[in-house]
This record gives sequence, C-alpha cells and structure tokens, in this order.
Amino acid sequence: MSGTGKGRPPLVADKRQSKKATAAAKPRTTRTRRKKPVQRTRSRNPFVWLFRFLLRLVWGIGWRVTAIATMLVGGAVVFYAATLPPVNTLLDGRARGSVTMLDRTGQVFAWRGEQFGGQITAETVSPFLKNAIIATEDRRFYSHFGLSPRGIASAIRINLSEGRGPLSGHGGSTITQQTAKLLCLGTPFDPTSGMSEAEFETDCRRTTLVRKMKEAVYSMAMELRYSKDDILTIYLNRAYLGAGSRGFEAAAQRYFGRSANELLPSEAAMLAGLLVAPTRYAPTANLQRSRDRANLIIGLMEDQGKLTADEARFARANPATLSEAAEARAGGYFADWVMDQGPAFLTDDTTEDVVIRTTFDQQIQTSAEEALQWVFDNKVREGSEAQAAIVVMSADGAVRAMVGGRKFRGIAGQFNRAIQAKRQTGSAFKPFVYGAALDLGYSPNDTVTDEPLCMDVPGSGQWCPSNYSRDYKGLVTLTEALAQSLNIPAVKVFDRVGREAVVKIASDFGIESDLAVGPALALGTSESTLLEMTGAYAGILNGGSSVAPYGLVELSLKGDSDPLLSQEGGIGERVITEEAARQLTYMMSEVIYRGTGTRARLDGRPAAGKTGTTQAARDAWFIGFTADYVAGVWMGYDDNTPLSGVTGGGLPAEIWHETMTRVHEGLPARSLPMAAPAPSRQVATEQRPRRDGNRGGDNTVERVILNVLNELFGN
Repeated sequence: MSGTGKGRPPLVADKRQSKKATAAAKPRTTRTRRKKPVQRTRSRNPFVWLFRFLLRLVWGIGWRVTAIATMLVGGAVVFYAATLPPVNTLLDGRARGSVTMLDRTGQVFAWRGEQFGGQITAETVSPFLKNAIIATEDRRFYSHFGLSPRGIASAIRINLSEGRGPLSGHGGSTITQQTAKLLCLGTPFDPTSGMSEAEFETDCRRTTLVRKMKEAVYSMAMELRYSKDDILTIYLNRAYLGAGSRGFEAAAQRYFGRSANELLPSEAAMLAGLLVAPTRYAPTANLQRSRDRANLIIGLMEDQGKLTADEARFARANPATLSEAAEARAGGYFADWVMDQGPAFLTDDTTEDVVIRTTFDQQIQTSAEEALQWVFDNKVREGSEAQAAIVVMSADGAVRAMVGGRKFRGIAGQFNRAIQAKRQTGSAFKPFVYGAALDLGYSPNDTVTDEPLCMDVPGSGQWCPSNYSRDYKGLVTLTEALAQSLNIPAVKVFDRVGREAVVKIASDFGIESDLAVGPALALGTSESTLLEMTGAYAGILNGGSSVAPYGLVELSLKGDSDPLLSQEGGIGERVITEEAARQLTYMMSEVIYRGTGTRARLDGRPAAGKTGTTQAARDAWFIGFTADYVAGVWMGYDDNTPLSGVTGGGLPAEIWHETMTRVHEGLPARSLPMAAPAPSRQVATEQRPRRDGNRGGDNTVERVILNVLNELFGN
C-alpha cells in the first residue's frame, strides 16, 4: 500500500560510495615504528670521568657537612645565648677601680686607674653620640644579625690590597663583634692567671681564624639573647676611650666635664673618633689631632643623614673644648705623690672606686708652672736640658703645688725630681747649723771670725774649707755670716755646737736622708730631696716644730660619706724653741734683703730664705718663705753635669721670685714671725791649732789648697 498523508516516510536506499571515495573520507591511520633507543656511550676520556666523580662526591659530602655545621653552629648559638647573663651585670667591665682626686676646694683635678662614670643606656644617651658611633663603626647595626658579610669582604679586600694577610688590619667588625671582644667572649679576667689586665685584654683581641669563628658564634648569640639597644648599651659602658676612661660616661666627664647624656655634636664626634685609637686621638694628648678626627666623623654623620647641613656646619665652627681639669693637665706629679701616700690596696691596686681629697691648689700649681716656664723662656739659653723642680706648701706641711720637672704632660709615672732626686744641698743646709746655735742660746748678733782655716778630720786628713768668694770678711755676726753664705763661720759654729746637735735638729725637722760625718756637713755635702728641705724650712716658719709634708686629707670610697683615712695636719714635735725659730727667721730675711738672695726679694712683702750651690755648681737651690707659704726650688742636670754660671742666688732665686709673686697675687702682705736679735758676743775667734802647732792659712801651699777647695764648696 502506498501511504499518503502523515504516514511513515518512504524507504530510500543508502547512497553507495565507491571504495576510493570511502577511502578518501576515512582518515588514514599511519602506523609509526618505535625507534630503538639510542644508547649513549661513556666518554672514553678518564679525566672527564674523574672530574664528574669528584664533583658528585664533593657535592654529596658538602651539603651533608654544611647541614651538620649549620646545626652545630645553631646549637652553639642557642647554647651561648642561654648562658649569657643579664645586661646590667656586663656594664662595668673593670678589673681595677679608680681614684678621683679633689683639690682643696673640692674640684676634680686628677684621675688614676680606670674611671667608670656610671651606667648609661642607649635610650638615654645623647642621640648625637649614638648616631656618631653608628655612623663611624657600623652603619648597618640595626639591620644585620651580628655579622656583616659585606663589611668582612670589604675588609679582606683592603687588607690584601695593602699587602697584609686577610685577617690582619681592617677587621670589618660590627658593633656586636666589638662588644663580644670587649666581653672577651664571656671569659672574665682572672687576677691569678699570671697575666696582667693589659695582657689579658691584648690576648682577647688576638685575630686568628679560630677566634674569629668563636667571635661570630658569640656575636650571633648576643643578637639572639639581647636587643640591639642592649648590645649598644654594653658597648657604650665598656669601650676604652683613653686617659683611664672606661665607657663614654667617664670619657665625657673626663674630657668635657659633662654627662654623656648631654653631649653636643662636636663632643660626640670627638669621643666616637677615639674608638679607633684611644691613646693617639685622646684630646689630652693632642687636641688638634682629636678635632681633625672629629671633623671626619661629623662628615660621616652628615652624609648618612644623622646631622643636617646646618648642624654639621655649626659643629665644625665650634669644635669641642676640654674641661678646665683636662685642659690644665695640672697635678700630675702631685697626683703621683699622693698615690704613694695611701695604702696600695686603696690606690694603685684598688678594686674599688676611691675619692681622695687633697691639699692641692690648682691656682698655685699654675703659678709655679708659669713661673718656671717664664724663667726658662727668658733667662735660660735655648735648647738647655737643665731641669728644675718646685714645691710650695703651707707652714703646717700641706703641699699646695709640686712641679717635678720641665715639660710634664700630666702622664702618670714620670720621674719626679721634687721627691725622687736626692742631691747635695750646699749652703741651703746652713740654717740648721745656725738653728742649733740659736737653740743653745746664741744670738744672731754674736760674732765669729771669717779667716783661713784648716782642720784635721779623723780618717780623712787635713781639710781646709774656703769661701765661695775666695776672700775673708774678718769679724762678722752670725747674721752676716748666713746672709753672705760664708763657709768658714758656718764650719766654726758647727764645730762649736757639735755635730750631734746639728744632726738632731736637721733630722727632727724632717731631713731623713743620711747625714755626712765630719765638719763638711755644715756646708751641705749630704744629699736630700726638695720636698724634705722645703718641709724643714716650713718648720722654721711655724715656730720651730717639725713638719711632715702631706697631700692626702681624706680617702673614702665613692658614695660613702665617712672617710677611711684622714689627715688633719703635718705639724709634729717641737725641734727648737720658738724664740730660736723667730731669730733664725730674722737671719734668713737678711739673706734676701742684703745677702746672696736679693734676686728673690718680693716688692712690699717680707720674706726669708737661703741660697745653696753645691760643689762644681752641680746643684743650685733657693728655699724661702713668706708669712703665708714656703717654696723650694732646685735646679740642675739629671746627669750631674755642672751648671754654667748658675748659683742658688741666680736662676733658682728668680724662679722662686716669679713663683711667689704669682702665688701671692691678691693676698695682703703680712709680717714674718721674727724677733730682734739680742746683744752680741764672740762665738769663735780662735782657729783650731793644727797638729804641728801652727795656725792654718799662713803659707803658700795652703793658699793653693784653698783655691782648689773653693771649687768644691759654694754658697
């Protein structure tokens, strides 16, 4: 049936295609052949094979060793960090204490030992100081982990380029590494180790590969344990900055007289500049060199933005200046002497901070130094190597000033000619001869014959002294004999009162040196120090009582109000009567007004004293006093070379005059404690007969001997 309408669609046969068409329509699948793998042939070059083997071996061992080393270093860092003590126990690293000396008014004038000014922190210190240190020592301090690979590489490059070893010279150390060195990697100083503190610190700073590795580990441990400001605080307190200053607080007080919290940019830059070489750049050693170094630091701070251009310009225009105590450099010899007066465990070897109040007067010290310099500049030939010393004290023995030699720079430990040089005193010893006579009842107006004299000295033979002037005055008073420094009368008086009396009086007045045997003692053949002689003259001024020169008034620990040691005065037992002392003062005043010491005369101010010149003029002295002060001057060569044309009445008297003129500025003139002489009587007119029964001084041979001996004994 044929269907119409909506029925099924008609059946239609599929369209047949040819094989070619079918083949064309169907995609051809190509059969790919599997390629045989290319077999690589090993290199036949044995060197290449060996290199590859070694490379794999090194890599295999290297990363394992690195991993192990990293774990070991990390463990060591953690271990060290766990053992580090609190910060506040590390701030004062001194093994020794300090000695601070105060003058008679309570002002600091000298330091000894290692001064620690007190703890400061990175938060409270002057920001200028903090920035100066970081700019100078470690500009990346707040960003590194304790080490600066860039700094180490730069330091090695510089060292090699300068012909040194990689670890010699520049170290590239960070502030953390420098702090580790200051802590000696946690090893404290042991006084029983056999090393001094200086040797211990030198050993701590040795640069070796092993030590640098330990330092690196310790530095990273510090970074792990402490904050950056903690590390900087330790550094600020422990760094050595010259002149015995340990820490920036002590240095700020030592050099500028202010706290490290108050430092100006110029001062901060100067202190930061000391870190590279504290002794060389210390402002007390060379202020200009220290300022030049500070200018470099100011430039670094400006470049790094730590100072504005205006601040840097102001700092350069107003460089740091030293405090009065630091600038004066006063009291070096005096301070050394005072250190010897106290017990060693509280002075040189102290482990505590000690404060010593002294008798020192900075104004008088300056006067003495200026007087000495003026005389040498104006009266002594240029280039002379002659030396001089000065001591000024009060009548009770309180030493006010001490100049132990020329060209003293305030450095501790130099040779102090005022207390260490024992020299013959010459005629400066004669007041003790006449003092013994006055104490026995003789009068300044008693007479003695100045004439040629020879004496037989047991064990020495005949001795014939003579006067310095090579002439004889005949009958003279004791006052005239002392004023003109005549030798013959002094020997006769010595012979009359007896050696024992003279020796006892000289010893009781404080001459502790051995006194010669025989009549030559009257002419000052024994040796003494300037301090002893000046102290003995102080006994004459105070009315005849002995004097023990002293400089230490009180010694106490810092912070304590009660002193451990104290001294109220140096006056001791009476040696001669007050009347004898007053008469001797009168006789010594004549030395200045009409005798050998006229160059020492003070305008409008009474004074008394005595000249002294030893054999061949190897030593020249002038010692004298006013109603206020006693001063002694010695002049000579350290090697005993004779002075050329110098006597005690010459340059020493002029130094004394210049010193005392400056010392008494502003003081009212006061009368000396002296007494008018009693009526005269003859002391010694007859010569001691010689063993042959003849009197000395009457033949030509003796005249020759007298001329020779004249060169041996002066005024």
